[in-house]
Formats: sequence, structure tokens, C-alpha cells
Amino acid sequence: MRHFLDILKAWGPFGVFGLSVVESLGIPNPGGTDFLLLYIAAVQPKNAMLSAALAVLGSLLGSIFFYEVTRKGGDALLYRYTSTGSGQRFRHWFQRYGLITVFIPALLPIPILPYKVFAACAGAMAVSRIRFFAVLCSARTVRYFALAYLGASLGENAGPWLKAHLWHLLGLAVVLSVTLGWWARRMNQATEPPEVLSPEAERVS
Repeated sequence: MRHFLDILKAWGPFGVFGLSVVESLGIPNPGGTDFLLLYIAAVQPKNAMLSAALAVLGSLLGSIFFYEVTRKGGDALLYRYTSTGSGQRFRHWFQRYGLITVFIPALLPIPILPYKVFAACAGAMAVSRIRFFAVLCSARTVRYFALAYLGASLGENAGPWLKAHLWHLLGLAVVLSVTLGWWARRMNQATEPPEVLSPEAERVS
């Protein structure tokens, strides 16, 4: 694994691209793209923004494959990701909050929510491709360009800075999750059709 990581580091921005594709295919590699992007941005500041752009592109390309597989696999693949107790709860969250459940884990480098489960829900439930990838692209763009800027600005101190501010970032993540969740619930309530009473119920009232 270390040898593979050394190869990716030697590839620079294109190593970031390759790893982001692999990670978005559904192959477990939590945070690998974030750390590699941060490293490349720190040692090659002039390539920081290129690395971020390629990370976004790689993430989208890998997610296209993942989305199409889950869309064609339908309920069978969805059951694979949501058969456990926590998986069922995440599926319920997706049904309740929609693509906000994709946006938050795609945006945050802190793994407080499982992105793959919610992405699988989006594919299996045939969410619009345009909406799904628009949400994913916006989240990944903010995430990767922010990390690239941090790495280019702080250099070798970028990693220690993130560790020192982990609890602050976690607090912001919780606030963001609660705020977006509240907003999604309000939007769902606003779009629900009014309840129509039957003639019998109207006479009783």
C-alpha cells in the first residue's frame, strides 16, 4: 500500500485524479484523496488548483459508474447497502431529506455520514442524474479547492492545522447538517399537498 501511495505522490496532480476515481467507484479508501491532495498542494503549490480540479473531475467520473450500477441494480443493490439497522436508518433519512444527505458527506472531509450509502439510494431510487451530479459537483468543488488552498497556503503545517482544528470542523459539520436538515423538512412540508377531506368528514366537521 505504501508503494502504491508513493507512486501516486510521484504522479502529482494525476495521482490525485486516479485516486479520486478509485475512491468514487465505491472501493473503500476513506479520506485518501483528501490527504493526497493536501500533500501535493503542500509540496507543489503551483499545482494546487490543478490537483483540486482533477480531484473533482475524477470524483465525478467514478461516481458516474457507481450511480449507473446502483441505478440498474435497483432494489437488490440498495438492500446490500441498507440491510443493516443503521443502513435502514440512512435509507429513511434519504427518503426524508433527499439529496442533502448526499451533499453533506460529499462536502465534508470529516466522515460523519456515509456518502456511499446515500449515493446508492440516489441511484437505486432513480433520482435525476442532473440533480445528483449538480449536487455532487458543487460539494466536491468546495471541498477539494478549500483543501488545495489550505495545503498551498500552510505547506507542511496543513495536516497539523487540520488535526488541531478537528473539533471546530466537527462542530461546523453538525451545525451544517442540522441547518440543512431543518431546511429540507420545511421545504418538504411546503410542497406537500393539502389534505382533502371526504364529504362525510366535512359533514362531521
